[in-house]
Amino acid sequence: MEDSLIALLGFFSLFILLAIRTPVGIALMLVGTAGIWFIRERAAIPKLGGEIFNEASNYPLTIIPLFVLMGNLAGASGMSRDLYAAAHSWVGHMKGGLASASVVGCAGFSALSGSSLAAALTMGRVALPEMERYKYEGGLAAGSIAAGGTLGILIPPSAGFVIYAILTEESIGRLFMAGVLPGLMLTALFILAIWITVLRHPDRAPGGTDKAPLATRLRMLARAGWIIGIILLTIGGIYSGVFSAIEAAGIGATLAFVVTIIRGKLTRANLVEVFASTLKSSGTVFLILFGAFVFKSFIGFSGVTNDLADWVQAQGYTGMQVVIAFIAIFVILGMFMDGFAILVLTVPLVQPIIEPLGIDMVWFGVLMVIALEMGLISPPVGVNVFVVKGIAPNVPLNTIFRGIWPFWFAMLAAVILILIFPQIALLLPDTMFG
Repeated sequence: MEDSLIALLGFFSLFILLAIRTPVGIALMLVGTAGIWFIRERAAIPKLGGEIFNEASNYPLTIIPLFVLMGNLAGASGMSRDLYAAAHSWVGHMKGGLASASVVGCAGFSALSGSSLAAALTMGRVALPEMERYKYEGGLAAGSIAAGGTLGILIPPSAGFVIYAILTEESIGRLFMAGVLPGLMLTALFILAIWITVLRHPDRAPGGTDKAPLATRLRMLARAGWIIGIILLTIGGIYSGVFSAIEAAGIGATLAFVVTIIRGKLTRANLVEVFASTLKSSGTVFLILFGAFVFKSFIGFSGVTNDLADWVQAQGYTGMQVVIAFIAIFVILGMFMDGFAILVLTVPLVQPIIEPLGIDMVWFGVLMVIALEMGLISPPVGVNVFVVKGIAPNVPLNTIFRGIWPFWFAMLAAVILILIFPQIALLLPDTMFG
């Protein structure tokens, strides 16, 4: 049997396993090991053991549990609630202000947790009751949380960027810096989408809080000083070159732990919940990475990436045309598959095709992550939508999906802007690294 045919059967088998809800990491390991066995029998088991050991002992991957721990401690200590309260005091009185405050809160929490699901879940529990109290329409309220939560895989520290960096052998710090300006831009576009929605349909956000006095707003901002300080220290430290992304993760987690102690929130129950959640989230990511590298080895053995790269070059497509085609494919795949699954499945195939065309892999990584964000709120899967549905059971699912469309188009606008102006993503990493 030809190696390319074995690769095709491998992808087909993988999609079958994913369709029957086999965990992504397990499915990748099974298919990857079986595929290597068919191509080079003696290499199968050594490759399986070797790739798992290499990734388990990969020092840069310590960044994942550290940032996840930092985000969980921020939630347990009440720092996430303080961040929302500060945003609420500054913009809550405006039309659609509570939804805008939710987006700002999600953006801030994303800068600690690096997880879209954690951002949506944490901010949803804080913000949704407030929006319900002021009679916000369910679609706008839930949609703003679901969309705001997607910022978790764009604004550093992003678990998506860490996995992408490991798969492509790019700099984690460079990718983190590349996500800062697009993350801020997308946050602004979300707020603009809320403003336009409320302008067209004032009944969707009928009420708002009274405008808080300046002294109150400054007091709320001061209460959020811990979380703002940790964010500025970690991101600023990476940008200034004072410490690496991995060291920033350790410093951030330590500071979050100290704040939790100072606030008297370091109870036994909180400790158990924080560390159990951190271990569960980190273990899931590591299992996916183990499988991804076994599967990547299988793809390498099959030689299918070289065949695809040769075919693309023979067609005479430009780098930009190929990038746009892949972004469209990611958006479509995101409607049916989990974002991490798409990442680990497609990057080993895509990188050998676009790199010879002169495409900057950091710039492409930002575009890919935004495309995956679009998938997080796209029907029928829309993982973030189902997370928000779990904390807003009284809002029908189709109402939430209707509410996310303004934010989906805001993401599309972000993709177009970064395609036209690559420096939005590359300015900070180029300034920092040259």
